[in-house]
Amino acid sequence: MEKITAIIHWLSFTYYLYVFGYASLFKVFQKKSMMESMQNLGFNKTWTILIGIGELIGVILLIIGLFKPQYKNLAVLFLLPFAVGALTAHMAHQEYHHFYNSLIMCILTIVLLLTDQNFKIIL
Repeated sequence: MEKITAIIHWLSFTYYLYVFGYASLFKVFQKKSMMESMQNLGFNKTWTILIGIGELIGVILLIIGLFKPQYKNLAVLFLLPFAVGALTAHMAHQEYHHFYNSLIMCILTIVLLLTDQNFKIIL
């Protein structure tokens, strides 16, 4: 069971890193399609770049987290508002082709935290 949990965790981590990685870089380096999409959502160039920088900080923390596990959990918690914000924005504008990635990121946040051996919630 531990092996299956570990496989689920690292597959989720890989996809999480991939999605936030390309999304952040597309915003920071101002890829035309991303800038137009963000403009359609109501974000100007400055806000798009700031969102991209925030996501990039989270991605860097994810990579650091490979060597220091506490940073990985911090990164996942840091990126959660970006996932929820993307989900909300795409739902509000009925962009369902982008909605699914945002939904998956929200779900993977929970999966990553639940399957991490170094993360505990004590109520």
